[in-house]
Amino acid sequence: YKNTGLVRGISAIFATRRLGYKTTLVAMRLPAARLDESAHTISRHPGVSHNYAREGHLNLWFTLAVPPDSDLDAEVRRLAEQVTPEATLLLPTIRLFKIGVDFDMVRKAPNAGESRARAATPSAGEDRNPPPRLSAVDIAFVRELQEDLEPVPRPFDAMAERLGVTVPELFERAADMTARGLMRRYAAVLHHREAGFTANAMVVWNVPPERSEEVGEIMARSPAVTHCYERASHGEWPYTHYTMIHATSREECEEVARGIEAATGISDRQSLYSTREYKKTRVRYFVDA
Repeated sequence: YKNTGLVRGISAIFATRRLGYKTTLVAMRLPAARLDESAHTISRHPGVSHNYAREGHLNLWFTLAVPPDSDLDAEVRRLAEQVTPEATLLLPTIRLFKIGVDFDMVRKAPNAGESRARAATPSAGEDRNPPPRLSAVDIAFVRELQEDLEPVPRPFDAMAERLGVTVPELFERAADMTARGLMRRYAAVLHHREAGFTANAMVVWNVPPERSEEVGEIMARSPAVTHCYERASHGEWPYTHYTMIHATSREECEEVARGIEAATGISDRQSLYSTREYKKTRVRYFVDA
């Protein structure tokens, strides 16, 4: 599947903030004539994992993660100095309601059962609690498990050998890291478009503060919503809740959004469709870059 372009990679998916990293979503407004050039400049930053052009007034959206001893705001300012946007918004996570979902490749839809299970237990705690102190062994395992799995018959043998452990010990440590909330899962990540999910909408919602948790949990129950966050708002940008919707068409995305609107009673929203993917990768933790 990797040879066909369906699978991006297979590796551990870590909880960025639990590793002590600081993260934010950043939205910028750039002149159309400079959008591509500026996006490529942004993508060169090693802490940028996702970078998309989207429809709307704010036309470049990217995620940025920096190590524990770095200044996140200063890093955003440095990027802004390089590309001189007309506007920049920092949109850090306040609450995480849902992240990730399994895709049903037969029905071409996210797996509803998995979605409901995850929505029932929002992961807001990882953003509220201070990250644990990591040992040198923890960091060594993060460095190893984050690498893309080699397409060989026994891919974990070499990994265990580099860490100086047996394969069962490697799996034991991975299970421990999952139990401690450091690692979310070990999984394959798909190229959504190649898998048939050609429409990608980030729907942003203006939710009253007193309904924040209630509405977020309702949104997260939708099988087509793969990610659901509450984020900081700004004066001219009142939107607080972000739902990522993947579907086979825009019509399906809008149908999902209308369903969420009916379930929550929230109608002040925008659907921001991606027009170009500049970068999509995983953050690489504790590396020299």
